Amino acid sequence: MKKIAIVGAGRVGESAAHNLAKAELCREIVLIDIKEGVPQGTALDIQESAPIFDFDTQLRGSNDLKAMAGSELVIVTAGIPRKPGMSRSDVLETNLAVVNGVVDEMLRGAPEAMLLMVTNPVDVLTYAAWKRSGWPRHRVFGMAGVLDSARMASFVAMETGFSVKDITAMVLGGHGDTMVPMTRFTCINGIPIEHFLSGEKIEQIVQRTREGGAEILSLRRTASAYDAPAAAIASMVDAISHNRRQILPGVALLAGEYGLTDIAMGVPIVLGEGGMERVIELPLTAQEAAEFQRSAGMVRADLEKLKK
Repeated sequence: MKKIAIVGAGRVGESAAHNLAKAELCREIVLIDIKEGVPQGTALDIQESAPIFDFDTQLRGSNDLKAMAGSELVIVTAGIPRKPGMSRSDVLETNLAVVNGVVDEMLRGAPEAMLLMVTNPVDVLTYAAWKRSGWPRHRVFGMAGVLDSARMASFVAMETGFSVKDITAMVLGGHGDTMVPMTRFTCINGIPIEHFLSGEKIEQIVQRTREGGAEILSLRRTASAYDAPAAAIASMVDAISHNRRQILPGVALLAGEYGLTDIAMGVPIVLGEGGMERVIELPLTAQEAAEFQRSAGMVRADLEKLKK
């Protein structure tokens, strides 16, 4: 890609920009933030690492959303973060206003771009951005499942002692306490984790995955996770930039898949240069389907708040 805009020059945005630049996934990255001097300083700091990391990507910062003009992809990380004790839903109202402003400017200056939503609550805000833009669903998607699945894979590696390179995990549902870690589809070099771990240990991993973000927030106290989310962003952008048609768990608008419509949820998607090419429907057991529907119910509860 030629140009990517990252709206939000906080820790997630900064780390994501650095990852994208080092991997040379585009020619230009513009960081946009309302805090005067912050995106400019962040961009310059990353740019000065170019001789060391050997990349030619050009970075600049701006306080004006108009700087996203001509972008092929806009990544939204801006918004107020969670504090200890807060849920992702607690920041909905404030972050919705941020996302609405971004979408409105995209309609003016980057009407052909794709939108990757990261700001929480990501499922609801992905839906809100899609609704406000009027764009086809393949151009609006969110990041959550890649992060949640990476956390699950990390916990499996910690528990088993095996190389994380051999571990694949899959997490579906809303990005919150009702997410659905899919243990049947979590393997170590193709071998289901049930071969190595007891049911009790697996359930502990499932619960830790659901609380992964809150665990980091409680430890840091003054900052939520940013390195792993930024790595997840880079993974999705890599799939788009190189047209890998890679199957990754992402937030997608559902149109009948999994029996759901008019909602955005975490599901396996095919990601390529055109964005979200299609949703992969997994065969769910009765219990998995029930958990997925419960997660959908929590997302719909937040979607109802948009109508008030």
